[in-house]
Amino acid sequence: MTLAELELRIAGWEDLHTEFKQWPLQPDDVSAALVAFANAAGGQLFLGVSEGRQIAGVPDPDRVLREVDNVAANNCAPPVTVVQQILREVLPGRSIVVVDVPRGDARPYRTNRGVYYLRTSSGRRHASREEILRLFQATESFYYDEKPLPLLGIADIDFAAVEHYLQRVQRLDPDLGVEPLLRSWRLVAGDHPTIAGMVLFGRTPQTHLPFAQINALRFPGTDSSADPSDVKELQGQLLDVIDQAQRFLRLHLPTPHQIRGFEPEAKPELPEEALREAIVNAVVHRDYTVHGPVRLFVFDDRIEVHSPGRAPNTVDEAAMRAGVHVVRNPHLYSRLADAGLVTRAGSGIRRMSRLIREATGRDIGLALGDYEVLVTIPRKEPS
Repeated sequence: MTLAELELRIAGWEDLHTEFKQWPLQPDDVSAALVAFANAAGGQLFLGVSEGRQIAGVPDPDRVLREVDNVAANNCAPPVTVVQQILREVLPGRSIVVVDVPRGDARPYRTNRGVYYLRTSSGRRHASREEILRLFQATESFYYDEKPLPLLGIADIDFAAVEHYLQRVQRLDPDLGVEPLLRSWRLVAGDHPTIAGMVLFGRTPQTHLPFAQINALRFPGTDSSADPSDVKELQGQLLDVIDQAQRFLRLHLPTPHQIRGFEPEAKPELPEEALREAIVNAVVHRDYTVHGPVRLFVFDDRIEVHSPGRAPNTVDEAAMRAGVHVVRNPHLYSRLADAGLVTRAGSGIRRMSRLIREATGRDIGLALGDYEVLVTIPRKEPS
């Protein structure tokens, strides 16, 4: 970096990837800055620039490098990787130290005082509990669906539902009790059901996880600003919720009959396999740290499935359409796979796209936002 480039950065001042500090700086302030960058998208910390946007420099840049290295190794947990450079003699006898902090591979990072920071466009702030959990999820060091619910116990699991599931998937094993099996599946941890265990087999899942449901609405026309003609809150155990969503779609999608031979043959407007795929994807890949329901909207011209949270990790639309397979809730996913509702190949979006194109001549829409993933399924145009 040159002095001219530094002056341009100072003119633009601080943003998501840039922070300026005057030296000397307390180790706690240095560690907070490094942790914030490592937990976000990375960035650069410039040491030797005042809050008034004046270049002040540091008198002994080599010593600053050693102190920053020491903080990165000993005041951040896990240690933060930094790459430093010196802009020498920006003023007589004074230099600028530039600390490059890449996005960390071992997120989330915290200071040695146990504080998690995130970098924002206007500075840094403490990470919320939900953000910390998402950071753990993003690096696959922790899956939120295996989080135990400490206020609940084994009695909150519906063992009759578990037995019915085991019969369905033909996994009855008299030598292995049901509780050990649930523990091995991470549906129970210690004496407590996990998020996955409660969503799948809880006696009253929405009592404890009120957002673990589907809100289904039928809108006349093509605009959600109109009053819905039908509203249903689909609640219960996850497999029941999926079944209720399928019944809601059957209710509001016409199923004309074609005469073949002597008997009429049902011809659904849209392939049920594709509709089921959209519903199952929404409930199994959603972000359960976001306290909002999956939303299912039926319009005259389309169906929308809104799944809370961003797409897992770095998956974008192109990757999703190409069949890139990243599982956010592996314990939920495994149980639905055993039940035959998902494949382990990650081909669901591609299969859904093909089926809808064959049925309507148009492709599905995918919109990946910061707060939700939206799948749009076109309906057949009236003949």
